[in-house]
Amino acid sequence: MATIPTDRVPDSTLALLREGYRYIGTRCDRYGSDVFQTRLLLRRTICMRGRPASVLFYDTERFERAGAMPVRVQWTLTGRGGVQSLDGAAHRDRKAMLMSLMTPSAIRHLGQLFDDEWRARISVWEGAGPVVLYRELGRMLTRAVCAWAGVPLADAQVTRRTADLHAMIGSGAAIGPVHWWGRLARRRGERWLAEVVDQVRAGTLPAPAGSALRVIAEYRDTRGRVLPRRIAAVELLNLLRPTVAVGRFIVFAALALHDHPAWRERVREDADATEPFVHEVRRYYPFFPAASARVRRPFEWHGYQFPRGRRVLLDLYGTNHHPSLWPEPERFRPERFADRRPDAYALVPQGGGEHSGHRCAGEWITIELMKRAVTNLTSTIRYDVPPQDLAVDLRRLPALPPSGFVVTNVRRTA
Repeated sequence: MATIPTDRVPDSTLALLREGYRYIGTRCDRYGSDVFQTRLLLRRTICMRGRPASVLFYDTERFERAGAMPVRVQWTLTGRGGVQSLDGAAHRDRKAMLMSLMTPSAIRHLGQLFDDEWRARISVWEGAGPVVLYRELGRMLTRAVCAWAGVPLADAQVTRRTADLHAMIGSGAAIGPVHWWGRLARRRGERWLAEVVDQVRAGTLPAPAGSALRVIAEYRDTRGRVLPRRIAAVELLNLLRPTVAVGRFIVFAALALHDHPAWRERVREDADATEPFVHEVRRYYPFFPAASARVRRPFEWHGYQFPRGRRVLLDLYGTNHHPSLWPEPERFRPERFADRRPDAYALVPQGGGEHSGHRCAGEWITIELMKRAVTNLTSTIRYDVPPQDLAVDLRRLPALPPSGFVVTNVRRTA
């Protein structure tokens, strides 16, 4: 029986916070294995990367999600009781409800709302000084996704709601004031949306047929019960928060266009080049570092024993950069997707496997919004990129260029 390589330190939590996205990959390289074990938050944890590990990780007969995600992440990023923490029939039924919202027409509608927000801001940018793209994207995406979901949002609320959504996204791995700000932001967000759900159920707030607000407010589980108001709010936030998080991918797309100007010209001249470019942005740049599960029942894999209840982390960033999957993984090469369909277990920036499982329900939304943003960045506006700090620090969770990508001299071209 093989022994899983073990990181011989009492606890690796500080090392994870210090090394960020490279924590798992560095140790896999050190031990010459795509599997090793350690302790994180004093809990024994198996860490894995690569396609075989991804296939294993999304086997629901062997793994469950209940009790796997650290509580501090639930308090900030995901919320408690949402679809990410469910298993079996409960997960399948609620995930099907969320996936029913992801029709091609609905995704195009959200994309058009985002386009409308973008075009409405151009005249403001043209008369302004430096524009911080990340900050602007947050407000545009918040307005667009709330309109799409049927959630009322007054103009006076946009800044506060955007700040709270950003705080949830940025605080899951943080310690100190940033973490506590994320917890406060989540409580505010859940209270806000629980009240909106109450109004829909009471008939005092009309919700468009087929909208996320109405579908979630009226959803009944396998026992015919509506969701508790807080859980309904959590699931609404599971649509709003990840959509606003797409702003990070869009900033990385802008950075890639800046660093690789040949691709700026290519996507401007050839619309078919946009999707491979977007896939490579999602592969190359850091987004969510790892996914968490727990062993459902004991099993053996590749000679290794996986004991019941053991927490397992799948290295998403490391899988997206695994040299056995991606030739020259540290080079930005969108052409690798020109004749290659994304593999559900190899390209995993938002999780792997099937969308009916634990892969992100909003991945198609991400791709749509990124494609529209790339088109706008290359064909709708022109701008200058002044000197600034555009370094992507992989020790920071989640990563983002410190400047937020500043542009100046914005002018409309279409």
